[in-house]
Amino acid sequence: MSSSKSIRVGLVGAGYVSPYHIRALQTLPHVAIVGIADIDTDRARRLATQFAIRRVYGSLAEMREESPDVVHILTPPPSHCRLALEAFEMGCHVFVEKPLASTSEECDQMMAAAARAGRVLSVNHSARMDPVVLRGLQLLEQGSCGEVLAVDFCRSSDYPLYAGGPMPAPFRQGGYPFQDMGVHALYLMEAFLGTIRDVDIRYRSTGKNPNVFFDEWRGTVECARGTGQIYLSWAARPMRNELVIHGTKGYMHLDCFLQTCTIHNSLPGPKAIGASIDGVTNALGTLYKVPRNMLRFLTGRLRPSPGIHAGVIQFHDALSRGARPPVSMEEGRRMVVFTEGITRRADVDKDRALRIGEPSKPARILVTGAAGFLGSALLERLRLQGETVRVLLRRPDPRLEGLAGVNVVYGDLGEPDAVDRAVSGIDLVYHVGATMRGRGWGDFESGTVWGTKNIVDSCRRHGVTRLVYVSSMTVLDYASHRPGATVAEGAPLEPRPEQRGFYTQSKLMAEKLVLEAIREHNLPAVILRPGQISGPGTESIPPYGTIALAGRWIVIGSGKLKLPLVHVQDVVTGIISAASRPGVCGSIFHLVDHSTLVTQNEYIDRCRASLSKGLRVMHVAKPVLYSIGIALEILGRLLHRGVPLSRYRMDSIKELRFDCSLAKRELGWEPGLGERKGLDPCDRSQASLVP
Repeated sequence: MSSSKSIRVGLVGAGYVSPYHIRALQTLPHVAIVGIADIDTDRARRLATQFAIRRVYGSLAEMREESPDVVHILTPPPSHCRLALEAFEMGCHVFVEKPLASTSEECDQMMAAAARAGRVLSVNHSARMDPVVLRGLQLLEQGSCGEVLAVDFCRSSDYPLYAGGPMPAPFRQGGYPFQDMGVHALYLMEAFLGTIRDVDIRYRSTGKNPNVFFDEWRGTVECARGTGQIYLSWAARPMRNELVIHGTKGYMHLDCFLQTCTIHNSLPGPKAIGASIDGVTNALGTLYKVPRNMLRFLTGRLRPSPGIHAGVIQFHDALSRGARPPVSMEEGRRMVVFTEGITRRADVDKDRALRIGEPSKPARILVTGAAGFLGSALLERLRLQGETVRVLLRRPDPRLEGLAGVNVVYGDLGEPDAVDRAVSGIDLVYHVGATMRGRGWGDFESGTVWGTKNIVDSCRRHGVTRLVYVSSMTVLDYASHRPGATVAEGAPLEPRPEQRGFYTQSKLMAEKLVLEAIREHNLPAVILRPGQISGPGTESIPPYGTIALAGRWIVIGSGKLKLPLVHVQDVVTGIISAASRPGVCGSIFHLVDHSTLVTQNEYIDRCRASLSKGLRVMHVAKPVLYSIGIALEILGRLLHRGVPLSRYRMDSIKELRFDCSLAKRELGWEPGLGERKGLDPCDRSQASLVP
């Protein structure tokens, strides 16, 4: 294809990798991007606006009117084959993001279609195009480390937060992580050690990543010229993307994040002196290289994800010259041959571990959040009453597996299908589950907002006779009340939740979903708002008006603020009463124990006495934190990001009394254990699950 002719390129997929392709294509004067296609047209439209691309389509078929010469397929692997066949039928060349396809059979179909159409098919093995990898290969060719014997590849990663809705492939499929990152490891092993002969991969679940089930992958790759070791992790931190190449004269370390190449050679003389010289020399080199690369990145001379950029450029350069593409379709197929069996086995193992596809055992009651503090106490009480309970868990929990009277269903609260499986056949739902802390808004949106939406929708669909929803006092408007005011259930809700943090924001949205379903669809639901829950097991949770930061509890003010505490067993009593009392559906109840008030300092002293490790506590005057809040607000506006502390959040920290007379009158609820007893570290009554 002549470089004098403008090449018309269409993109299919507007996800994470798409901007990297667009930036690379927009540097090529002979390329014109004619459109972006994605089933999520809103996402495609946002991307098109960002990069001034004029046309957006809902499918590749719709893009046919643009007559593209080349199609970049940037969608999940299961769609690669179908889209490639469609593109070849349109007469287009095809460039696919790795892997080439999900199975070798699909690769064969794509390769045969490319041959019939007389079109080019290639895959973006971007890590092999990374500048620092190319530099390492060049130096090894020059004999910098002698004969290469072995290669170690270490890569840690993460995926965008799951914000709820249909489960994306990285979290749904057990083998997706290796299909995604393992292919990088395999073709890099071939680049350094020659043709792959055998691959042995093991995987496990650490439970550290909330969504990636098999988050640790280790393996050995036997190649023509040596052996490679692979370590892939979605749990290890900090993030790493490194190669160590072992040779007969030295070893090379490639850091693909920092874009540094370091060679360690064996020096003549005593080993200690040689190692010291080598260490100092390479430390000085790193001290120079890292700031230089940071400057290159800031000035645009070093691109983000430079391997992706280089892969796109090299593909189009070869296409314009009529040369072979930098990565052949045969190489792409070889990688798929080695990954498909591993990923398929991991898919099966995950489904088996989570009992996906197995019918749920009959039960009358569902409890969400049963692995949490309040949920486990509720589950224990129900079991003591002889109830058979179904629980929805994200992961296997050894505390709950095999318990008599407990039926475990696995799935994420944010996933509609999982919640529907859990609610099917249930009469009474206790919705206790919510995100307490997370890495970002997506975690709270999924676990709290989507989780509640899914529960509400499924309760309506399956005709559940009652839903008891555990909300929080944080949904109320604190700032507008004077200190010491008494607040009833009908008090105004928080008008500025985004300034109170993700937890407040998500719990308010969730409570509104329940209220809307009550008003508009007559959902038989009761809402409970407990105060700060105390009891054995809460000693590591800072009290209201205290910030946990860098291993310390920072108390705002003198520590004399009285806390709205309630013992966990008293909350459980209120929850069960809300499920059985007639005439309470549609109501909201506050649950706080005001019988004996406890200050922040008293709470902290009892926590300190109960914990094996000492608490580090600081008292900071409110005006000081108020000033810090102002500075953080200014910084947040400049960076267009949320901040952990603001003036409004400070104004919302005050002592209030919560009117619980409605709970007493309608639910017959009286706190029986008392706040001070609840803080006693020796009180372990009913604090663990009954075996």
